[in-house]
Amino acid sequence: MKVIDYFDKAYIINLPERQDRLTAMKRELEKAEMPIDSNKVNLFSAIKPTEAQPFKTIGQKGCFLSHYTILKEARDKNLQNVLIMEDDLQIAEDFYQKSDMLIEQLKQHDWAFVYFGHRLEQDNIKEGNIKIQLQPCKLPIVTAHFYGVNGIILDSLVKFLEVIQQRPPGHPDGGPMHVDGAFSTFRKRNPDLLTLVSVPNLGWQRSSRSDIANLKWFDKTPMLRQIVNIGRIMNNKLKS
Repeated sequence: MKVIDYFDKAYIINLPERQDRLTAMKRELEKAEMPIDSNKVNLFSAIKPTEAQPFKTIGQKGCFLSHYTILKEARDKNLQNVLIMEDDLQIAEDFYQKSDMLIEQLKQHDWAFVYFGHRLEQDNIKEGNIKIQLQPCKLPIVTAHFYGVNGIILDSLVKFLEVIQQRPPGHPDGGPMHVDGAFSTFRKRNPDLLTLVSVPNLGWQRSSRSDIANLKWFDKTPMLRQIVNIGRIMNNKLKS
């Protein structure tokens, strides 16, 4: 059974002008037996606001609103669960081969979030005796590039994301922030919710020019950008 068969729907967040990322992402999805189509796996045009306020940057706001809009749509459609991926995702080569084991473990838990991709120090998660485990995690999780959300929390999560957008930055209960920080804040305020993370990690952020942070000087120079992109491609191959 494919992982995508377990989820009601999957979304890929992509800025239309980033065809380079979309091309690479299509290869990743085909490798994982999750090709983009009109039924299960949908392409979502990332939101690009004209101003940053009340967030720090336009990119941060656009990323937040893109994830929020998908989650709101999933809630309104009464989806049982949803899988969300960003277009700079690099999926583990053997992800498809591990599908049956992942699905079986998901079925055994009343989970709220599942992170197939994450940035957690190996010291903070324990290696098991089987090839892949989904382990409980209460730590803050950086990045939101490869995760699933259970439908049982969609309404409360969407409402939380709406509330923090209305608060001033730095509010003690959570104000405008990176979407991964918002998820971690929501999880901290709801400690009874179960978050699972894959061990080992099954998805990395592919090295590429960022649309959230301000461009580095070498990404602003066409000739240097080509050289840097070659280095990024080589780095991505080393990860796989």
